[in-house]
Amino acid sequence: MNPVQSYLHNFLFNVYPYICLAVFLMGSLARFDRDQYTWKSDSSQLLRTGTLRWGSNLFHIGILFLLMGHTVGLLTPHWVYEPFITAEHKQLVAVTAGGVAGFICFIGLSMLLYRRLFDPRIRLTSHRTDIAILIILWIQLSIGLITLPYSLAHSDASVMLSLSDWAQRIVTFRPDAEGLVALAWPYKIHLVLGMTIFLLFPFSRLVHVWSGFATVSFLFRPSQLVRSRRLNVPLGHNLPRQPGSGL
Repeated sequence: MNPVQSYLHNFLFNVYPYICLAVFLMGSLARFDRDQYTWKSDSSQLLRTGTLRWGSNLFHIGILFLLMGHTVGLLTPHWVYEPFITAEHKQLVAVTAGGVAGFICFIGLSMLLYRRLFDPRIRLTSHRTDIAILIILWIQLSIGLITLPYSLAHSDASVMLSLSDWAQRIVTFRPDAEGLVALAWPYKIHLVLGMTIFLLFPFSRLVHVWSGFATVSFLFRPSQLVRSRRLNVPLGHNLPRQPGSGL
């Protein structure tokens, strides 16, 4: 690579991830602290139910599976799963499961995007950021699906191991993007656009994802103790009339 390409590569994959993570965390905290009334999903279900039910369910099922798969797949060290499954088989499982989840998510997201763009009532009440985020997610998902044939072409799992090594170095504050130099363009665009989504997260409706994760805490909260209140009133006595009760 020439000096300009080397500088850009180093910035995008060694510096930019930390900028996105800092904005993602601090921006989310600041928005929750200052603008809690905007902390919502802005559902348009009341305007038109139709495709929303199918589109939303397919999108959320697919995106949650992809998010979990990317997190576990990229951040799990090779030595953890090596005794149980080879890197080649792990990549095949990831490509197959990720392809199915990605296709489901793609259908749901396409339905939601079509609804936002071509339903007059929904388009009129949609913020520009709503449409922009859906378009960015749609592009990101499309590029992710494009990477699947590239992954299958590298059956030795070398690309998967390079991506995992880079991600694990980022979260452990040991950035080194040397292994990403030889990657095909879809991988690099997919990584940069994925980090950009984290950058835009606090300024969009995506912040309601935090609330979704927070609801998991309800599964572990202590049981609510409810006691009945019994009035000790002697037999034959009427209860006192309450002012304004109309009794």
